[in-house]
Amino acid sequence: MHGHPPQRAPRFDTSRDHLRWIFDCGWKGRCPRCGEGRMFRSWLKIVDRCESCDLDYRFAAPDDGPAFFSLCLVVPPLALLLVWLQVAFDPPFWVHLVVSLPLLTIGSLLPLRPIKGWLVASQFVNRAQEAGTEKLWAQLHGTTPGTSDFDQ
Repeated sequence: MHGHPPQRAPRFDTSRDHLRWIFDCGWKGRCPRCGEGRMFRSWLKIVDRCESCDLDYRFAAPDDGPAFFSLCLVVPPLALLLVWLQVAFDPPFWVHLVVSLPLLTIGSLLPLRPIKGWLVASQFVNRAQEAGTEKLWAQLHGTTPGTSDFDQ
């Protein structure tokens, strides 16, 4: 079992700074509770607990959200750029293999980590939990029924 140090109050003003806190923590990969501990242990793998405030990340369920947002927000402008390249210059096929394919691949992979960080931080700050699952979560994780996973 982990020793649970006293919880630190978040460094953000809960009445005003939610969005800035979410974007800062997500972009930097920092704990959404204390803003100090690492959120990721590798490229997209979330740590089990914050090394600084001991936040348990079992609540974090971004699922396919990062890939969805990357494909919907980042890839269309890149695809339009590549279509423009084709129409304007009509390059040979190998140019698309050398330029287009890496651009689309890198352009869709690079934003995955910050987007995942934003989604996890948003879940914590907004206390997002699937409706009606409180008792099941308490049963599965051995927490006290009636208390939120966010108040651990």
